[in-house]
Amino acid sequence: MASEEASLRALESLMTEFFHDSTTNERKREIEELLNNFAQQVGAWRLCLYFLSSTRNDYVMMYSLTVFENLINKMWLGVPSQDKMEIRSCLPKLLLAHHKTLPYFIRNKLCKVIVDIGRQDWPMFYHDFFTNILQLIQSPVTTPLGLIMLKTTSEELACPREDLSVARKEELRKLLLDQVQTVLSLLTGILETVWDKHSVTAATPPPSPTSGESGDLLSNLLQSPSSAKLLNQPIPILDAESEYICSLALECLAHLFSWIPLSASITPSLLTTIFHFARFGCDIRARKMASVNGSSQNCVLGQERGRLGVLAMSCINELMSKNCVPMEFEEYLLRMFQQTFYLLQKITKDNNAHTVKSRLEELDESYIEKFTDFLRLFVSVHLRRIESYSQFPVVEFLTLLFKYTFHQPTHEGYFSCLDIWTLFLDYLTSKIKSRLGDKEAVLNRYEDALVLLLTEVLNRIQFRYNQAQLEELDDETLDDDQQTEWQRYLRQSLEVVAKVMELLPTHAFSTLFPVLQDNLDVYLGLQQFVVTSGSGHRLNITAENDCRRLHCSLRDLSSLLQAVGRLAEYFIGDVFAARFSDALTVVERLVKVTLYGSQIKLYNIETAVPSVLKPDLIDVHAQSLAALQAYSHWLAQYCSEAHRQNTQQFVTLISTTMDAVTPLISTKVQDKLLLSACHLLVSLATTVRPVFLISIPAVQKVFNRITDASAQRLVDKAQVLVCRALSNILLLPWPNLPENEQQWPVRSINHASLISALSRDYRNLKPSAVAPQRKMPLDDTKVIIHQTLSVLEDIVENISGESTKSRQICYHSLQESVQVSLALFPAFIHQSDVTDEMLSFFLTLFRGLRVQMGVPFTEQIIQTFLNMFTREQLAESILHEGSTGCRVVEKFLKILQVVVQEPGQVFKPFLPSIIALCMEQVYPIVAERPSPDVKAELFELLFRTLHHNWRYFFKSTVLASVQRGVAEEQMENEPQFSAIMQAFGQSFLQPDIHLFKQNLFYLETLNTKQKLYHKVLVHKSHDLLQEEIGIAIYNMASVDFDGFFAAFLPEFLTSCDGVDSNQKNVLGRNFKMDRDLPSFTQSVHRLVNDLRYYRLCNGSLPPGTVKL
Repeated sequence: MASEEASLRALESLMTEFFHDSTTNERKREIEELLNNFAQQVGAWRLCLYFLSSTRNDYVMMYSLTVFENLINKMWLGVPSQDKMEIRSCLPKLLLAHHKTLPYFIRNKLCKVIVDIGRQDWPMFYHDFFTNILQLIQSPVTTPLGLIMLKTTSEELACPREDLSVARKEELRKLLLDQVQTVLSLLTGILETVWDKHSVTAATPPPSPTSGESGDLLSNLLQSPSSAKLLNQPIPILDAESEYICSLALECLAHLFSWIPLSASITPSLLTTIFHFARFGCDIRARKMASVNGSSQNCVLGQERGRLGVLAMSCINELMSKNCVPMEFEEYLLRMFQQTFYLLQKITKDNNAHTVKSRLEELDESYIEKFTDFLRLFVSVHLRRIESYSQFPVVEFLTLLFKYTFHQPTHEGYFSCLDIWTLFLDYLTSKIKSRLGDKEAVLNRYEDALVLLLTEVLNRIQFRYNQAQLEELDDETLDDDQQTEWQRYLRQSLEVVAKVMELLPTHAFSTLFPVLQDNLDVYLGLQQFVVTSGSGHRLNITAENDCRRLHCSLRDLSSLLQAVGRLAEYFIGDVFAARFSDALTVVERLVKVTLYGSQIKLYNIETAVPSVLKPDLIDVHAQSLAALQAYSHWLAQYCSEAHRQNTQQFVTLISTTMDAVTPLISTKVQDKLLLSACHLLVSLATTVRPVFLISIPAVQKVFNRITDASAQRLVDKAQVLVCRALSNILLLPWPNLPENEQQWPVRSINHASLISALSRDYRNLKPSAVAPQRKMPLDDTKVIIHQTLSVLEDIVENISGESTKSRQICYHSLQESVQVSLALFPAFIHQSDVTDEMLSFFLTLFRGLRVQMGVPFTEQIIQTFLNMFTREQLAESILHEGSTGCRVVEKFLKILQVVVQEPGQVFKPFLPSIIALCMEQVYPIVAERPSPDVKAELFELLFRTLHHNWRYFFKSTVLASVQRGVAEEQMENEPQFSAIMQAFGQSFLQPDIHLFKQNLFYLETLNTKQKLYHKVLVHKSHDLLQEEIGIAIYNMASVDFDGFFAAFLPEFLTSCDGVDSNQKNVLGRNFKMDRDLPSFTQSVHRLVNDLRYYRLCNGSLPPGTVKL
């Protein structure tokens, strides 16, 4: 006894020292080692039992419980049965004796340790485990303790961790399911008893405007007045003990509902009781009384009551999230919805006392979140099921949802509600598509609600109506999706607008266009306030109030232009003719606005508040160009119609657009505006493709600017876009015109001169025999290479999917630049940033123009690369040049991927050197590196080599197959095949999960197409790797031995060629079902050996032999 006492004191002082501020990390490690060594001793638990009953030190108690936890979860099998019985008896007694005095975290840990014993031993060795829990719940003194035990049991036994066998997990779940009915009725009893006990004493409030809440809508929502009356009872005031018990009971229910199936065990009385408690969350009166009565205890009570509401909603949401609803449970669901919508009406009921928004602000934020989750689950999972019930009024529900959405106190709450509307609109759209005959009836039912939604969402994005809230949104910090809070707000709102437009195009357009028009009038009217000043033009609006109003109007115009652009897709296709006049009105207006902005140069104007108004004016101009670009598909459709009718109206639209775009293609224009203009130009050239585009003076102007060597170059991105547009104008075939009217000869000459001008400086870099290369600073050379190749690569990439004629012209223009690139490549092999850009260019050429480049030149490129990328050069790139060097090698491997996939015999001579490069040069460098760089591309190249060149390794002849009855393929290039397979095998031993997944997919693909596993297993070339292959198969089989023996092995044998069914049965019987590694690999080797033997026997029989 004295030694136990001494051990306890020593442990207490160690623990105190360990957690003391001044203890060093070194000393902490020493103490940790001491404690770990003690825990590993046999019988340490006895001392821990003594410590638990004799100390008040929290650290000591926690440590002792950890020793028990470790013993039960990791060493229980080896504990003598007598000791187990003692532990099973002592720990619950300890809990019963001290549960009221222990700190809650110690008590919970002790409960968890006892439940861990149940997880191992119930029911066989611990038959009264669950009975004890039920008894604890039923005894008033220990009800809270019983509920904690129950919740812990549900957590640890119904959803156990990985340290139990599947059979045991299934057994535990079945045992728990047998108890569900008893448990649920106990929990129902607890909650009902508390409610009834306190309801009796609750004072009935005098009639008031708020208590007469069963209006028309309510009686619609609820089947009978009695249930409305029941839910209208005043909420009882609970004492602290009762609240605690109820919160524990609701936590238990929430966890139980997460895994038990929906069934009759979940009774109507239980559901009604949960809903009673859900009312605690929306009972403002109780919270107010708590704060009026003043004491801090009452305030805490008010919060606790709110928490009961949150817990009850968690229970409801667990039930709601189950998609699989048995027929008999549907009625319960309907009742749940009706009761929740009673609560929703209670929350959103507007009266004189205060508005809905302030009521929502007073509610617990978590309660609002849970309620929104409920509404989302209702719409996404159950609406299709419930809508068909005549007694469920969906339109009234939408009215409540509308009020709830637009009175949310936080932006996040509003976003979540917009998501619900998006789900509803998707549901409606898919319903109409599946029942086109009922389209009108469905739309008529919901039309008013949708128009109301559209109007309100549009109001919410406008500063005119909602300035205070919108000013709060952050428009600078980018989130994970690379958008600001304001952009996210606008995008989500516009998605709702677009979805309503899809359902009600006429209504949506007639709602949106007048609002746009109002703001456009303000913008177009600014011209009268522009005055000429000494340094340029100035906007003569200076009064603070006028500036603020202009700021709001410009922000709104920018948003509405985005809205109009978002709706462009609803004017094209089948509805082009029907909605033509609306679309034409929009496009003409947009063209007018863009031209106006460019002509009076609002982007360069001086304003009274430059930090606010200048960005606003630039943004409106940029958004008007972007909105017009969104209508490029409509313009393309108009173009094909105009081609038939030769309408001047279309020509004017395009010409005026170009007049608006051209002045903006300048280095003096801000990037945001410049890029919007460039994107619009690209869309006109690529999507619309009018025949007359090249003859418009404004387009000629752009050509001249870009090809003029003395003109200042645009920023990189803009330069690339403008060059792409000009190239596409010359290369892309004109729609609706026959080949002989495409004017290819003249377009080809123009394209050649365009590319010649763009690559002038680049081509001059090539050293020639006559004039040796003049020395230019390396950095200047790099700039020329970067600027030229980025433009040329983009031009090739954008033409790669086009007609042969377009690609021929493109390559013809580029030919000299490509040859220069190849000549320059060796000179820059040690400059990885330049090599990276050159290889990007060549990769794009190989993907898009390899046919046009021709075989001899393509061979020359490949040979140059293979010669340049020596072992030393690869090592330098991968090991010493960081990510750029790795990118260079990856691009080189990507080029080779294109080469090995090429059909026909042209590039087959390169296969040996490509495989040698992979296996002898690249693979040894990357194999042992933990970094994933280069590996993914290398293995893809190896896979493509095998996949597209199988005959390079396995040549099977039809004659051999007929003669021998077996497709026994001759293997060639064995060493290379073995090396590739070995590399794949090694990759599975490395920790990179992505590489593992990728390579597994590659091998599966090869097995499906070429029966790879048969060849690897049964081919003698792999005898060297017998052990590795056996281990790999063992590792795969050990994941699920039952599945391996019952399914995989029989299937493998069934698909084996060259053996008869009797031989397959013998092979199957001889494969012993041992699960240890040596025996299993022995069985694998035996199977392979016998399979080869049978094939040999069968192959050596004379033709026509009858096998018995």
